[in-house]
Amino acid sequence: MAIEIERKFLVVGDAWRAGVSRSEPMQQGYLAGPPAARCSVRVRVAGERAFLNIKSATGGVQRDEYEYAIPGDDARRMLATLAGDKVEKVRHHVVVDGSLFEIDEFGGANAGLVVAEVELEAADAPFPRPGWLGREVSHLERYYNVRLAERPYGVWSAAERNADDAA
Repeated sequence: MAIEIERKFLVVGDAWRAGVSRSEPMQQGYLAGPPAARCSVRVRVAGERAFLNIKSATGGVQRDEYEYAIPGDDARRMLATLAGDKVEKVRHHVVVDGSLFEIDEFGGANAGLVVAEVELEAADAPFPRPGWLGREVSHLERYYNVRLAERPYGVWSAAERNADDAA
């Protein structure tokens, strides 16, 4: 079974940009998901590559995840004809002391949101804490891509954003 252990943080400032080694635009659309299913099923186009991804609908830093490469033409057709809610972002790769941080800079209805993710071998594994790594939001489902697709960051009220910042 494939298990993903991922910690998610808000990003503070732009200092991370100096460490970007690679960036790729991504578009992902959801084909099936909660509340009817116990998982989300999405198609993702990342640059020239495409994937079908199935992720358990449980919260937290550890979830079941399965990802399969699929033909790009199939993925683009699925996005155009089958996907409902979608997310647009540019994923930037930043390595800090041997740890890969994937920094998602969201566009479209989620513009203004920048989130860093780091995948770990264990939920309590140590990892570097660069100054641009802000508040952890791993347990806040509103920051999950599937939730951002259905209720984008751009429609959150100031009170919602501030409440999250104070949590």
